Amino acid sequence: MALPNKPLGELKAVRDPEVEEREVDILIVGGGMAACGTAFEQKKWSPDAKILLCDKAAMERSGAVAQGLSAINTYIGENTPDDYVRMVRNDLMGIVREDLIFDLGCFVDDSVFLFEEWGLPMWKLSDDGKKMDGKKGLKMGTLKEGATPVRTGKWQIMINGESYKRIVAEAAKLALGDDNILERVFIVELLLDANEENRIAGAVGFSVRENKVYIIKCNTMMVACGGAVNIYQPRSVGEGKGRAWYPVWNAGSTYTMCMKVGAELTMMENRFTPSRYKDGYGPVGAWFLLFKAKTLNGLGEGYVGSEAAQAELQKYAPYGTAAITPTCLRNHLMIFEMKEGRGPIMMDTVTALKDLGASVSKKEFKALESEAWENFLDMTCGQANLWCGTNTEPDKKNSEIMPTEPYLLGSHSGCCGLWTSGPDYDWVPEEYKIRYKDKVYNRMTTVNGLFTSGDGVGASGHKFSSGSHAEGRMCAKSMARFVRDNADFKPTISQSNEELVDLVYKPVRLFLEHCDYTTAIDINPEYLKPEGMMYRLMKATHEYGAGTATYYQTSTKSLEMVMDMLQMMREDCEKLAAGDLHELMRAWEIEHRIWTVESHLRHIQFRKETRYPGFYYQADYPGQDDENWFCFVNSKYDPKAKEWDIFKKDYIKIIPD
Repeated sequence: MALPNKPLGELKAVRDPEVEEREVDILIVGGGMAACGTAFEQKKWSPDAKILLCDKAAMERSGAVAQGLSAINTYIGENTPDDYVRMVRNDLMGIVREDLIFDLGCFVDDSVFLFEEWGLPMWKLSDDGKKMDGKKGLKMGTLKEGATPVRTGKWQIMINGESYKRIVAEAAKLALGDDNILERVFIVELLLDANEENRIAGAVGFSVRENKVYIIKCNTMMVACGGAVNIYQPRSVGEGKGRAWYPVWNAGSTYTMCMKVGAELTMMENRFTPSRYKDGYGPVGAWFLLFKAKTLNGLGEGYVGSEAAQAELQKYAPYGTAAITPTCLRNHLMIFEMKEGRGPIMMDTVTALKDLGASVSKKEFKALESEAWENFLDMTCGQANLWCGTNTEPDKKNSEIMPTEPYLLGSHSGCCGLWTSGPDYDWVPEEYKIRYKDKVYNRMTTVNGLFTSGDGVGASGHKFSSGSHAEGRMCAKSMARFVRDNADFKPTISQSNEELVDLVYKPVRLFLEHCDYTTAIDINPEYLKPEGMMYRLMKATHEYGAGTATYYQTSTKSLEMVMDMLQMMREDCEKLAAGDLHELMRAWEIEHRIWTVESHLRHIQFRKETRYPGFYYQADYPGQDDENWFCFVNSKYDPKAKEWDIFKKDYIKIIPD
């Protein structure tokens, strides 16, 4: 159960925390949609296994769906898994793991059916084609029974989703049982087995509500802690530490913890730079898809269809000339307009609502106008507040949109993450299968017994909430088989309990040893605080690592400079200090962020082309070079030698155009 927030401020950290040891068959690290999928499914396939889930937060409001959503972005429905592969492949500029995407496309709708069964309200079309939201849609039956959802695009369906995550988390908790869940526990390091090479054996972390360290041994583990946020300086920096589009608690932990035990990464050069309403970060999808709004440049021109835009897209054929323009190239056109002095870019909400009002009844129009606001209240309350604070009525005044700072993720319109095994089907290339004792385990990483899903699985984006949940469920089946096949495994950790406690609580012990040396507790020659390191990281990536400061452009020299900065930051992290449990959490988060962004920039440095214009630009290698770089870029960190290896991996086409 989740421990409550402290009513009188953060709990002071102590030098010697309590230590709790656990040994389980299956460990789930994370509490978002993917982890909830694994938790829900696991007991079905492993009824007698010991299972434990550790979530840094509380599952009801944990992960990317924490505040809610107004749409499910991946629902196959009348489409086919082949079409799903083609869509993802086109949007990610051609290089994806088609086996993983097709596999997910076969199962994702099952999760959507479950969401509705658990009480998530789905919009339905009536027999005469009218949109029916919430309870009204119930009279049309369920999607599983054949009811027609309200589509906002080929893959998206509308929901009333302010309680989306609570509904999904409740099902996961009921399936797993409260005794098998640790909330407010931040897992910070994975542990390899002492006796078997390249075999996961456990993890170590700490409670963010009690002075307690958890040392957990396991037979197999699934890590799904989301993507990476606050690795680049946000555009809006005055509100707290700055507004962010993705949840601020996503610290790249999935990537860092797995890479540090030797798991292979793929496509870490890919990042997602979403275009959102400026300053409020409100979502634009419903406005484009449901309200059919268009974007205008600062001159009031619909620039997307202009001759200049079409000429620009021709440079990136066949993706730029595809029926659906990839997300990164839509960004590229916005940036192109702004660089040419034709900004800012505006969402034409006025015309969209005017046209909509002329095509539907007054009652339907009022309902859709209400949805325009609810779309924000479901996901980004700050955008609704901003509209109020700037006297913006969308039927009278257009709003500016702008690409945000970059994010690293593998479940949205990005595809960075871990290299995992595909399913053991005869049509899946052997190069895409990872074997352990001659058996293939779907979604297992290159570290034996270590699985991932959701944002953790690389080269297969566009899973979103439903896909992440479904992939977590798929992981559960593979992990159950892994446990059965390796029932005699006894995990052994080489580090002693004291060594692990010293590792986790090092910032606390450093602080307590030296905090009395100065009268200003944050200024000390023996340590530094995580807040300062956060600003330092953001400044470095913002200016040299293709952040908003340079219109997402970097260069060979800039990358060399930022890599030097990151190396020094990693060294200086040895001096991070924490006086309370919140600061200890922040210290470990910045450690994870630095490792993650280093892998990201190493990949950009290695790939000698600009594969994703609009997401980033390598000034020394503009344009795409399919002859030399139509391949995956993978990397592996050797935990013993403490060295990186970055290399190409062949792309294999499975689904025809």
